[in-house]
Amino acid sequence: MPRETLPRKFGKGRDTLAKPSPGDKILAMNAFWNFVGTLLGLGVKPDELTFVQISLRGVVVFIATLIMIRLGHKRSLARKTAFDAVLLVILASVLSRAINGSAAFFATLGGGLVLVLLHRLLALIAFHSHWFGCLIKGRPELIIEDGDFVLSAMHRNHISTHDVEEDMRLSLRDDDVSKVRKGRVERSGDISFIRK
Repeated sequence: MPRETLPRKFGKGRDTLAKPSPGDKILAMNAFWNFVGTLLGLGVKPDELTFVQISLRGVVVFIATLIMIRLGHKRSLARKTAFDAVLLVILASVLSRAINGSAAFFATLGGGLVLVLLHRLLALIAFHSHWFGCLIKGRPELIIEDGDFVLSAMHRNHISTHDVEEDMRLSLRDDDVSKVRKGRVERSGDISFIRK
């Protein structure tokens, strides 16, 4: 029953509005969810979504994703390892379905949150367990030792001598491998060098 038409109570010389009943609160919540559902196009087929509904879905997903990433950690945005890149690729794929309406809106947001929390949990376990960290993030491999290429490691990582020389020019401003004590393919896929 709308608030304006609530019955009045009379007593002790003054009239007052009756207190809202639990049923009134349920009606108000239903009205709110119906309003939100209409705005976001919940329950509508993807091809029936309007420009405004898709735009509003995008805004909600953007804010929700920002909150999820903040619940995660900053390294996942840097894509330091395949482990971090996988989160971003899957999260983008899952959350795009909430915008285009091909999956249930709130369930998809919840699924994205579960992925971020799983990533954070696995990162926490990897922090405490070196073995587990190597399992999910990989380990660095030596590709230059005392000025010589380690060709077997380079072959395993599909890195040519030209690739290494290019990275040396970019980071060391030199492409003379004899000046490098150690060169490694890091877990991120970047190549790092330590001069002699």
